[in-house]
Amino acid sequence: MSQRSVLLRPALVLALVVAASGCSSVKTMFKDKNKNEGLPVGELYDRAHDNMQMGRWSNASEVFGRLIAQYPYGPFTEQALMEQAYAQYKAGKHEDAISTIDRFIRTYPTHKNIAYLYYLRGLSNMARNTVFMARAFNLDTSTRDLAAPLQAYNDFSTVATRYPNSQYTADARQRMVFLRNEFARFELNIGLYYLRRGAWVSAADRATYLLETYPQSEYQNDAVALLGEAYTRLGNTVLAADAKRVLQQNDPQHPWLAGHWPKDPSMLKRLNPFTGESR
Repeated sequence: MSQRSVLLRPALVLALVVAASGCSSVKTMFKDKNKNEGLPVGELYDRAHDNMQMGRWSNASEVFGRLIAQYPYGPFTEQALMEQAYAQYKAGKHEDAISTIDRFIRTYPTHKNIAYLYYLRGLSNMARNTVFMARAFNLDTSTRDLAAPLQAYNDFSTVATRYPNSQYTADARQRMVFLRNEFARFELNIGLYYLRRGAWVSAADRATYLLETYPQSEYQNDAVALLGEAYTRLGNTVLAADAKRVLQQNDPQHPWLAGHWPKDPSMLKRLNPFTGESR
């Protein structure tokens, strides 16, 4: 045997050991990844439920998903779908939660807990696309897109109208009131935006739309003040006086009556591209 062969043998042995070790690691990795595969349905459910109790929402959702994939029919599956949706909601995975809820509603439209599923979908839609932005930039969420909040309102309305005796109905109605005020504030913010840019007719139109669409909202008096300010700048003294009279009757302490409303946004807010004031 040549000297070169003698030198190469330890290197080859070492390479084989490393390769074997690597294969073992790969097998272990896949074993860990699929540790829930093939388990009995009861064991999977217990494991997912334990994760729920410990607040491990993503882990719980993953195990429930494995249960549903392996055992697509039966009482465990119904419960797993409901609990997976809740775990996804708690984990902040609102799109996934809505998808799971929609699947449940399609599969079990007459289930005894269907009101809860609509309520949970309302919660998920209410939080969708707003949580990160609101926390990161402390934004006024009424300036964001209203598609998800509108869907949430419809979900809560379904609970309140179809299932009036449900334990979720009272809270659903309170959330509808909150969302309705958010929609009114959305219209007010747009009206104020138009006012700051000299689009006074558009500002008056928004105020009128707010008053007609969301009567008795928290922002009703602000809408009247916006009307008064827009008409004042348009030079329509008659309509401006009417708005002032109505506001004096309903909210005599409103700052517009003393010339202190509306206030321009701060420079910091105008410079923040996420607020919509930099346009």
